Amino acid sequence: MIPPKTVLITGCSTGIGYATAIELKNRGHKVIASARKEEDVARLQQEGFIAVQLDLADSASIQQAVKKAVELADHKIDVLFNNAAFGQPGAVEDLSRKVLRFQFETNVFGTQELTNLLIPVMRKQGHGRIVYNSSVLGLVAMTYRGAYNASKYALEGLADTLRLELHGSNISVSLIEPGPILSNFRHNSFILFKKNIAAADSFHKGTYKAMEERLQKEGAAVPFTLPAKAVADRVIHAVESKCPKIHYYVTFPTYLFAFLKRLLPASWLDNLLRRV
Repeated sequence: MIPPKTVLITGCSTGIGYATAIELKNRGHKVIASARKEEDVARLQQEGFIAVQLDLADSASIQQAVKKAVELADHKIDVLFNNAAFGQPGAVEDLSRKVLRFQFETNVFGTQELTNLLIPVMRKQGHGRIVYNSSVLGLVAMTYRGAYNASKYALEGLADTLRLELHGSNISVSLIEPGPILSNFRHNSFILFKKNIAAADSFHKGTYKAMEERLQKEGAAVPFTLPAKAVADRVIHAVESKCPKIHYYVTFPTYLFAFLKRLLPASWLDNLLRRV
């Protein structure tokens, strides 16, 4: 029987974070679920979770959440699952500096700030596991997802470097790389698109019409879409296995594009990605 572990998860209001929190809690682990909005924190608490408020775009919120989580966990955090993220759609030439910074504040800067605050806790206790939720878009780039692509590429770089630097510390680093997953991700992305992209004035306005339809589509928008539990199952392995993997691919497109990136010349892969 696997001893229960204390797991801090970011972005637990819905989707992957919520599904993972449920699965780990059901398996006997002590889950500290976090969410950005106070109403979501209250809901999680009503459902029986230990929950804290955490906004990755706010350093003060991160520091306060770490302090509270460590206290709630009796100064022991076995696993950090960096899940919280969002995607800002839009052509790269339509992304302002402000919009790019906003994308990175949560997906990269806040995520790594949280991680860095918990590494000393893991060093002191002599062990730990850090799990980043990346994406197939951390492996290959796709059109009109430049801000999100860049944030996940950056996250992969930080995770790979951190793994090398933590060698010998008994702290492992794993990357989860999902493809299409059923969640509120597209809905939230559509809101950000309407808020931050001047579509009517863009060279890409014709393409944007089709993109808006996809973002508003209910259910699976592309083939091979899996439920959030598919990601949760990989996180369970990263939490419970004696030897957690460095990379966990989720969905057929992730396996396919990871393989094709190694196999195809860059120009051939570009031609394929333009058609996706």
